[in-house]
Order: sequence, then C-alpha cells, then structure tokens
Amino acid sequence: MIQTDLIIIGGGPGGYTAALHAAKAGLGVTLFEDRHLGGTCLNEGCIPTKVFCRHAEIIDTLKEADKLGLDGLQYSLDFGKITQRKQEVVGQLRSGVELLMKTPGITVVNSRAVIAGIDGDMKVVRAGNEDYEAGSVIIATGSVPKMLRLEHDLPDTVVNSSGLLDITEVPRRLCIIGAGVIGMEFASCFNAFGSKVSVVEFLKECLPSLDSDIAKRLRQTISKKGVDFYMQSGVRDIVKNDDGTTRVIFERKGKIEEIEADLVLMATGRAPQSSDVFSIGFQEETRDEITIDRGAILVDDNMMTGLGGIYAIGDVNGRCMLAHAAEFQARRAVNHILGKDDDIRLDIIPSAVFTSPEAASVGKTEDQCKDEGIAYTVGKSFYRSNGKAVAMMETDGMLKLISETDSGRIIGCHVYGAHAADLAQEASVLMCKDATVADLAAMVHAHPTISEILLEAAL
Repeated sequence: MIQTDLIIIGGGPGGYTAALHAAKAGLGVTLFEDRHLGGTCLNEGCIPTKVFCRHAEIIDTLKEADKLGLDGLQYSLDFGKITQRKQEVVGQLRSGVELLMKTPGITVVNSRAVIAGIDGDMKVVRAGNEDYEAGSVIIATGSVPKMLRLEHDLPDTVVNSSGLLDITEVPRRLCIIGAGVIGMEFASCFNAFGSKVSVVEFLKECLPSLDSDIAKRLRQTISKKGVDFYMQSGVRDIVKNDDGTTRVIFERKGKIEEIEADLVLMATGRAPQSSDVFSIGFQEETRDEITIDRGAILVDDNMMTGLGGIYAIGDVNGRCMLAHAAEFQARRAVNHILGKDDDIRLDIIPSAVFTSPEAASVGKTEDQCKDEGIAYTVGKSFYRSNGKAVAMMETDGMLKLISETDSGRIIGCHVYGAHAADLAQEASVLMCKDATVADLAAMVHAHPTISEILLEAAL
C-alpha cells in the first residue's frame, strides 16, 4: 500500500491545477492520468480548436483585404500546415504541463485508477495491481462527447470534435449537428477554410447560454458569410450513400428534409465521464453518500461529494463545463482540504465563443432576469459607434450590459464582435467586486480602444 496526502484522478486543467496548488501548500500528491496530461482541453478541445480559429481569422481578413486598399493579395490554403502547427502548439503546451508536474511533492502515475474502498479515514485507490491510499481524493475525469442515438448505427463519415481535429483535408461539404459552442466554432472555421457548411440545431436559437438577442445577431452574421442554419430541426437518421457521401435526415416544422455532406460533425454536447471512477463494490457501498445524476457526480460548494474527503471537480460534476471553471473549482477543493477560506466567485464564470466574430458572456441574460422576476436595466452599445472598431473595420458587433434596477449592480454582460472575450472578462472582474453601472461609468478607459464599448453601455 502506497500512502500519500492527496490522490487526484485525471490530469486535465482541474487535475493538474489541484496538484500544483496542493504541492505548493506542502501536501504530497499522486496524480493518475492514463492518457496525455492536459486533458481534453489541451489535447482535443480548446487549444487545437483555437489554432483553427486563428487561421480562419487570418483567412477572413485576407478575403477583405481590398477594403484596406491591398489589391492582389492571394493566399493558398495548405491544410496540412495548419494541422502541423496545431500539433506543434499542443505538443509545446503539453510539455509545459509535464514540466510543471515535476514540481517536488507531485508523483504522476500513467495509469487508469478507480476508487476501491475506505480504510478508516483513508480512501483506497487501485491502479493496475497496486493500491494507494490518501486522506483525500479529487476526481477530475472530465467529460466525453455525446452522440445521438438514431435508427441506424452511425456511419464512419460521422465524427466528434476530436475526430474533426484529426482530419487531413478540408471536406467539400460539412454538416454540423448542434449549434452550441463546439458547433458554432467549427462552422465558422470550416466556412473560412472553404467548406460548404450546414448546421442542424434542435433548439430555436444557437448558443443557449448567450443572451438570445446576441446569439441571433451572431448567427445572422455567420449566415451572411455562407453558413446555412436549420433551426428547430430534429435529426431522424444519418445514412451513408453508395458513393461515400452522407445524408442527414431531419424534421423541421413537421416536414422531413435532408442534407448531403461529405463529413458530419456530431456536436451535441458533452457528458460527464464518471462511469468508471468507482469500483463496482465501492459504488454499491456508497450509493447513499455519493450521488450521480445523469453521469454528473453531485458536489457541494466546496466540491465535496456526500462522502467526506472525496471531491469532484470540472466537467465530471456537471456544474460548468469550462476549463477555467475546473481550475478554480480545483483551488476551492484544495483550499477546503487545507482548511482555508477563499474569495473565489464560482457563481461568476465568463465564457467565450471564438467564432468570427467572437461572442462572450458572463452572468444573467435578459431571459433569466424575466424568468426570475428580477427588475433589471439594459445598457446597449454598438461597435459601429466605436472609433477603434471603425478603424479596424470590425463594426459588426453589439454589447448588452445588464444591471439590477434598484441597486445598479452589474449582473450580466453579453457581447459579440471583435475582442468580445476581453470585454466580458472586464465585466466579470467588476461583477466579482459587486460593482455598479455608476462605478463603471466613473472609470477612465483609454481612447481609442475596444474597451470603450463597455464604458459606453454604462453611460
């Protein structure tokens, strides 16, 4: 039996952040990861996707070069070089995480691990033929892509986001099922790369976490670039034709329609990966203490399950499936283990969508305020009125700042347009300090900058 202070299962953003935070506080840490350190975000999600997004952004700029008076600019898309750079970026950042995990006090075990039992105050974790025990265990196993269950088995022309990142050539026709963050980012990227992109979405609007007005305007902008959207459409079947192409069959407004594509991306969300965290016997013994709801391991505000000393952070607890949420949940869990209080605001988590243009949000939407009976005020500002945006030729964009009517406290910010993520982040900082619209209006912003769009909404 190998003993340590803290065991972490999973080496993604939540897991490696927890390991570093704990080791710096003097705890001995054993971290189990059976794949690559960095998790889905670094290896198959956020980071490689952003490489695609950056190249798509450059292509979009070159397409509009004539507006800058730059006649005759030509480019030739070499998708192989884009995928090569993606691998280089992933490799560089993964090496950085591996180096961090050499911090004194951290031991990395490249193996799958399960929680197998309890021995007094110690939790027993099994990896291969070896048992480990620690006073605390943090589960950070992340999530996996969801796949629709249809009448027929899915053909090999259907891929998830990881599969799309591994393709070697741009598909002539790409059909994306799902208009969430993953679907919208890939729609924007592959439209720039030259694919004919179609998006099939079951809901009325894309990006349901965004303010519906902002989401609609963003969808219309991307639609003008050539992406076809089929909203309120339920996929009924996906069938591979004899010629190797694929038909996506869906129902829209009571009518059956279909789209032909060379490749289909299933972007219908992600599910917590908790099915193999506990041994069968342990799960039976602790079913009253550890609650799993639709795959998510339920936790309290300290990220602890109903069984003292066992925590779950990041995607696996289903609270907020974002890498930065996992990192700060990791800090909260370790702080609780150490008996320390903190001021982390896990109720205020900004999010961004790196389409072209970007979209971002933090806090409550107008619809949420209406549903919850909150008296609210909305301040709006538009990119077309901002000097820097006009100079950048980025006039397509809008920001909505939502505040409580009585107190003036900022409770939400939703934006699409250039550098939207930066604007939402500034709003997030203000919200963490319970700032009011009046506070923001009194803060000098540099001119000319995109940040003045947020100031204008306050004024």
